[in-house]
Amino acid sequence: MPDASIPVAAATRIGHVHLRVADLERALGFYCGVLGFELTQRDGDQVAFISAGGYHHHIGLNTWESKGGSPPAPGTTGLFHTAILYPTRAALADALHRVSSAGIPLDGASDHGVSEALYLRDPDQNGVELYWDRPQAQWPRDADGGLAMFTRRLDLDDLLRQRES
Repeated sequence: MPDASIPVAAATRIGHVHLRVADLERALGFYCGVLGFELTQRDGDQVAFISAGGYHHHIGLNTWESKGGSPPAPGTTGLFHTAILYPTRAALADALHRVSSAGIPLDGASDHGVSEALYLRDPDQNGVELYWDRPQAQWPRDADGGLAMFTRRLDLDDLLRQRES
């Protein structure tokens, strides 16, 4: 059995997520057309890779086993949501503006102390979290210095005021 007392390297991160979708064009319309990701590579109606800032891909979309399919039924296992981390509060505000302008409803919007997050669904009903992290020095702590995250209502009007024009 591996030694669980040795933590993974601090610089380790999730490089990308690869989602099964029913309709590649519809998925690209959401991730590129609404959220603003850029298409980096595509193979017909089977697979596309998209990114922010020129990375090879942050999200892969494919129809290999799911073309025309339906979302998993409630009560089944699988991905809860994909979280997309924005670099600033203003960038998250722009994401909120994009989603609202496209008429996409939010499932929720929360202030977690360490971050502010928007929750919604893509066209295939995959959960999507759009969020930004506060600087670590601003994270809430308990008396012993441990994290004291919480969930409070996020003021969307205040967030939108942070949007860069």
